[in-house]
Amino acid sequence: MDAFYASIEQRDRPELRGRPIAVGYDGPRGVVATASYEARPFGVRSAISSVLARRLCPDLIFVPARFDVYKAVSQQIRDIFHDYTELVEPLSLDEAFLDVSHLSVNKMLAKIASDYRKPDGLFVIPPDKIDTFVAELPVERFFGIGEVTAEKMHALGIRTGADLRQWEELELVKHFGKAGRSYYGYARGIDPRPVVPNRIRKSLGAETTFGTDTADREVLLGELEQVCEEVWQRLSRHRFRGRTVVLKIKFDDFRQITRSRTLPATVDSRDGLRLVARELLAGVDFGGHRIRLIGVTVGNAPDFGEGCVQLRFDFGEE
Repeated sequence: MDAFYASIEQRDRPELRGRPIAVGYDGPRGVVATASYEARPFGVRSAISSVLARRLCPDLIFVPARFDVYKAVSQQIRDIFHDYTELVEPLSLDEAFLDVSHLSVNKMLAKIASDYRKPDGLFVIPPDKIDTFVAELPVERFFGIGEVTAEKMHALGIRTGADLRQWEELELVKHFGKAGRSYYGYARGIDPRPVVPNRIRKSLGAETTFGTDTADREVLLGELEQVCEEVWQRLSRHRFRGRTVVLKIKFDDFRQITRSRTLPATVDSRDGLRLVARELLAGVDFGGHRIRLIGVTVGNAPDFGEGCVQLRFDFGEE
């Protein structure tokens, strides 16, 4: 599903059809969740600030997000998926893998094909064309290779699948960590990952973006208390426990850092969570910057048998 949120808004509000719209908050601290295809030629895209989006496209129409509606439509579409296969692995509200092995080879090629001729084209990669197709493909098109990784590859002279195919697996691991093993396979059209219809939740967290950037540690501690309270409520609601607490901070220049601590046992109290989060914040050097966002996540859940109830979920979250 492409431009999913925007497409639903245009479906429900005929006056928005054919016009450039952005789903998100139209304010000085707002961010675009998604943009319609009419807005994209202006450079409006997901994750840019609303201020920049308005500057790029003065006629842009902002529409508040309605996530309850998007979830309902997503579920309707997933019900259709289940008419064809029970092996449906949601990635988010607008994306899922389906195991239809008689129609597709693997996840990596399915992902590329789904994006290749958006918004209206259907693209098929026949098995006998895989090698040629992958060899000519820019590395930016490969699953899991984002802008930063692509730039690193370009610096190494890797720009296409054919270039990537020239590298040994150990060399790719040396430069890109364990992801290098996947890249080695992708360059050959290989991706052994199965479709997993139910996922085990690995973490739970919450975050907040401030109305005004701040470097006041007392203010930040107050905000951190509220975030920890929300995280604890979620942990309790889902009966989830983890041993690692992660603090996330985004600065006023949009640089993002994380600080973490792994405990000998799972976080078992609200006060324990607050204490670790406060200590992590105390160890952060702001470097003269103000803070835009702060978040806390609890992860690293123990295996079954250690007294932890794990949550399996079917909804992708955005």
